[in-house]
Amino acid sequence: MNKPFDFTGWSFKLSLFAAFMSALAVLSYRLSIVDFQPALLGLAGGAAIGLLAIVLGLIGTMRAIKAKKPSIASTTAGSTLSFLVVMPILMTVFAGVRAPLIHDITTDLQHPPEFVAIKALRTASDNSLDRLKPENLVALQEAGYPDIGPLLVDRPFDQVFEQAAALVRKRGWEVSIISVANGRIEATDATPIMGFKDDVVIRVQTMGNQTRVDMRSVSRVGKGDLGVNAERIRRFMVDLGNL
Repeated sequence: MNKPFDFTGWSFKLSLFAAFMSALAVLSYRLSIVDFQPALLGLAGGAAIGLLAIVLGLIGTMRAIKAKKPSIASTTAGSTLSFLVVMPILMTVFAGVRAPLIHDITTDLQHPPEFVAIKALRTASDNSLDRLKPENLVALQEAGYPDIGPLLVDRPFDQVFEQAAALVRKRGWEVSIISVANGRIEATDATPIMGFKDDVVIRVQTMGNQTRVDMRSVSRVGKGDLGVNAERIRRFMVDLGNL
């Protein structure tokens, strides 16, 4: 007589493999062992295996309930572990699934703030800062992020600049330069899971009786950014405006 398929056992085995594969992808990229593309493939593979483990685990749990087995809780181990592995990945993807395939976002589309100090930290393999690709970059940003624009506040330049610098430090971004004379702050942030580096430049200018703040956030790798750069600008501008 053939032994019945062990849904619960395979769910747990696959969940362990999914966790291992995902962790290996993250660590390999953060330690510069692999490039970002193989790392993303590893992360996607881990998520796919995790989803399979969740399905098998649910089937095992349903079969245990149907058979009225007393140890139903033990059948959920694989599903639970896989859920913890898969959900952060899926939440990140779903949050940016409608984002345009661009990675350079700015509040000033006509005269974007320029990077100076950050250029020395970037390599030839990183995304270009010339904003020439894609050719319809401006149109894509306008369509995808119509709310992204400069911040105008009724506070003096010196106060706004210091507040902006303080917010950058509070967020834990790696500061490259803070130049009051040029009204410019340059720093680097990293995404939570993979640690992808995104460069930020903030420009502060006096505009009559007001102070204008512009910001630009650019991913070093990848054609798209799942909306991360736009969201970074939104949150920073809201926080600065509410001070």
